[in-house]
Amino acid sequence: MSSRQPLTGPKAASRRAFLKGAGAAAAALSIERGAHAAGSDIIKIGLIGCGGRGSGAAVNALNAGLDIRLVAMADIFEQYARGARDRLKQARAEQVDVPDERLFVGFDAYQKVIECVDVVLIAAASHFHPLHLKAAVDAGKHVFCEKPHAVDVPGLKLAMAAGQEARKKNLALVSGLCWRYDPGVREAMKRIRDGAIGEIVAIQETYITSPYGLRERQPGWSEMVYQYQNWYHFNWLSGDQTGQQLIHSLDKASWALGDQPPVVAWGLGGRQVCVEPKYGDQFDHHAVVFEYASGVRVFGFCRDQLNCYNETSDVIFGTKGRAILPSRPRIEGQNEWVYKGPKVSMYDVEHKELFDSIRAGKPINNSDYMFTSTMLGILAQMVCYTGQRITWEQAMQSKLRLGPDRYAFDAEPPVKPGPDGRYPCALPGVTKFQ
Repeated sequence: MSSRQPLTGPKAASRRAFLKGAGAAAAALSIERGAHAAGSDIIKIGLIGCGGRGSGAAVNALNAGLDIRLVAMADIFEQYARGARDRLKQARAEQVDVPDERLFVGFDAYQKVIECVDVVLIAAASHFHPLHLKAAVDAGKHVFCEKPHAVDVPGLKLAMAAGQEARKKNLALVSGLCWRYDPGVREAMKRIRDGAIGEIVAIQETYITSPYGLRERQPGWSEMVYQYQNWYHFNWLSGDQTGQQLIHSLDKASWALGDQPPVVAWGLGGRQVCVEPKYGDQFDHHAVVFEYASGVRVFGFCRDQLNCYNETSDVIFGTKGRAILPSRPRIEGQNEWVYKGPKVSMYDVEHKELFDSIRAGKPINNSDYMFTSTMLGILAQMVCYTGQRITWEQAMQSKLRLGPDRYAFDAEPPVKPGPDGRYPCALPGVTKFQ
């Protein structure tokens, strides 16, 4: 497909809520000349994936200093690239310089962004994260990559290799697992490591919320256009809700346990409410248990159903008390504590630390945990889809690749609606581990 081909489809949804208040730039920060790839006093950034999360990541990056310029953007849909560019330009005129010749459209557009910049922000559909990450690292660019970092094991291994290569090349690699950058959660984790709750005995992770929004099918759309427009609802593009949402919770559990992988996992799930033809092939509820060598069990729950009780929480149980996250972290028990520090945006913090590390010539690399946590989401999906008990070692040998044979709007989709218009989903006890 041409990198400049206009595409039809709905107008980009308003990102005003994301960009509200973005007009006030952060204070300028000192720069060490030569600390970034360009060797100048300006750090050029490019955005791949111009939806809400991508636009938000761009604002967070620009908040990290007046020396940062957004100079290139890419999306597979022209209207989203243009819409995001125009809104960002309106909010941050002095930091956004993306003329039409650096506004790229198409499945190869990511390559053109990478050529133009020092730092790449990856926020496209999750299926593409390994491909985009590898390309950026191969080109010697620093990277911010949204989670999950893969939706299947072959993709994860590609991303892991890129992470190792980034370390060898002294390139920064920051993960979108944002709670690692929240000051309150960081303080709570430090206290947990220092023994405030004693020995950890169990962890409960809950992420129950409403479904993602949908874009209505439009006349002239191919099946692939519909799936790309609604990628949060298709497993091959998103990794289901264990990869999109529960991963944040599982990442905090892994953090508390020293980022050691579990021995085995098992779980249950299904599609109970989101069964209309407009929805994709994902489950709308999951429950998973991870068993660790220490005897600790992590219990993870996620649900995406309307008109239900919602909660996002982490409860870490210890022999001397319990820690409750993430909102206003606190510890109950023998060593009571409540976080009273400033409430700052963890999204801003992760980008500030990324760019500070680049300026200092000491790039940070989150490979130590980002791929383990991504695999927790993949393993959770595996056990819920199959209904089987699967070890970490077995899961890491999976050969199942999710996705089409080629990337184009006229390509054969990996999943199609049935005669009733509904997309088939996994059947526990029938779907096989591959």
